[in-house]
Amino acid sequence: MLSPLKRIVLGTVLLLAPLFTQAQGPDTVRVGAYVISVHDINFHDKEYTVRFWLWFLYDNPDFDFTKQLDIPNAKSIEPPESIIDTVDGKAWVMLKMKCVMKENWSVEDFPFDHQHLKVQIENSILDNTVLIFEPDFEGSKIDDEEGIDGWTLTSFVVGVRDNKYLTGFGDPRPGKNHQTFSQFTIDLDIERSAWGLFMKIFLGMYIAFLIALISFTPHPSEMEPRFGLPVGGLFAAVGNKYIIDSLLPESSTFTLVDTLHALTFIGIFGTLLVSAIALRQFDSGKKELAEQTNRRGFRIVVALYVVLNLVFITLAVI
Repeated sequence: MLSPLKRIVLGTVLLLAPLFTQAQGPDTVRVGAYVISVHDINFHDKEYTVRFWLWFLYDNPDFDFTKQLDIPNAKSIEPPESIIDTVDGKAWVMLKMKCVMKENWSVEDFPFDHQHLKVQIENSILDNTVLIFEPDFEGSKIDDEEGIDGWTLTSFVVGVRDNKYLTGFGDPRPGKNHQTFSQFTIDLDIERSAWGLFMKIFLGMYIAFLIALISFTPHPSEMEPRFGLPVGGLFAAVGNKYIIDSLLPESSTFTLVDTLHALTFIGIFGTLLVSAIALRQFDSGKKELAEQTNRRGFRIVVALYVVLNLVFITLAVI
């Protein structure tokens, strides 16, 4: 999103842009980043916080990155600490940034999820007819120790791309119905070893299913425990799902969390269905058939539940 300063000043600067570019074309600015940490990852609010050093090396004294900086995909940007110097006749600006970034998390395979984080950096006023970025590949790094706690970094890449805005911001001149800005990007791919987290968040659900399975142990004629235990397990499983959902953003897709809980609900319903059939057979005088239904029902419910859990978990892990 464009800052108010960008909207106000951009039209004036664009009128002056040909004065910058007429003789030699756009100025090149060498830019790099050192990511200090990525933390406060919040799935429910679709955000995370990143702290990083950002530096610019350039010739044009009219550039002022302490005031002309925009991060389009940030929710908020704290005023940066700045260090300004010159090296070999070039302006050298270093900024210590702290930003709250917005992120559309991919939670289909949570907690075995892989996430892609991106920080997009632009000059807030000058488009690519005046300024283009050149990435400092060698100097751009991420802190090995403090970078991302609880996650494994699988890829860290910096680069440059053109970011096209489909508007001229009110510029009435012909051919000015859009503007393109040079954009420096920091891309991070992260994943985690999630088995510990998996057991923490799904343990309650599996205990609820085991409680429901205990209903197969009483005699088919004992109606109260055979129906009371699965219903209690069902309420426990529903409560566990609400707790996990409170940690995740709203999603229109069917996630692993939804799938495993749906299997648990169906499995508990299966125990109730078997108990109802066995009880009806017992009341009809078919005692042996009722006990046989109870034994077969137990095996079918457990086998299907275990197999389907393994299938969906394996698909999420790989």
